[in-house]
Amino acid sequence: MHLAIESLPATGAPEQLVLLLHGVGSGGAALAPLAQALRDEFPQAALLAPDAPLPFDGGTAGRQWFSVQGVDEANRPERVAEALPPLWQWVRAEQRRLGVGAQATAIAGFSQGAILALETAAQCDGLAGRVLAFSGRFARLPAKAPRLTTLHLFHGSADAVIDAAHAQRAFDTLAGLGGDATLDLADGLGHTLHPALLERAIYRLRHHIPARTWAEAMGAAPAGVLREDDDETLH
Repeated sequence: MHLAIESLPATGAPEQLVLLLHGVGSGGAALAPLAQALRDEFPQAALLAPDAPLPFDGGTAGRQWFSVQGVDEANRPERVAEALPPLWQWVRAEQRRLGVGAQATAIAGFSQGAILALETAAQCDGLAGRVLAFSGRFARLPAKAPRLTTLHLFHGSADAVIDAAHAQRAFDTLAGLGGDATLDLADGLGHTLHPALLERAIYRLRHHIPARTWAEAMGAAPAGVLREDDDETLH
């Protein structure tokens, strides 16, 4: 995959790896604001934003991870499943190239990219330590929660492309399965990478301690969803 953004530390080896997956009909360069926000906070991170491998079939010059022509609830999981193995192969290759392990890797996606990020967490648990899903959804709600990946969900309450109800259902499902997830809903925001959501993403990366880390510290206590109720909705 062509890298639209490759931002490496000014000096020294990368300590973290963040992979940024764009939305349908777009390209990796569209995630420059997210890349810059992460660069400002994590100067030793390697930040990579590829262009999706498929040309957009909507008639413009953008790219796509899978076709959305005729997509529905029945065929979406199959389309996503076809897109995942090449993505996973690429993630592993970049981890080897840059010398960064899985638990120091985060996958952040917007819209269609968020769908792939969430399904990666569900189907390839532990490929990344964290997933940040902006304005996304699961192709199919998981039957079991990831144990090695923490999921952070960010969504605008007025999203007319992917309804915020998908994010709420995802969080509730993960909670019921004993997963490790957070949810931030931004009042009045639509389908956009708004600065308010970027700010919350930085907060989550800085302050959320994964449940598995707590479990190890407490002698392998069972993992559970950690939710800060007074921080879940942005105003």
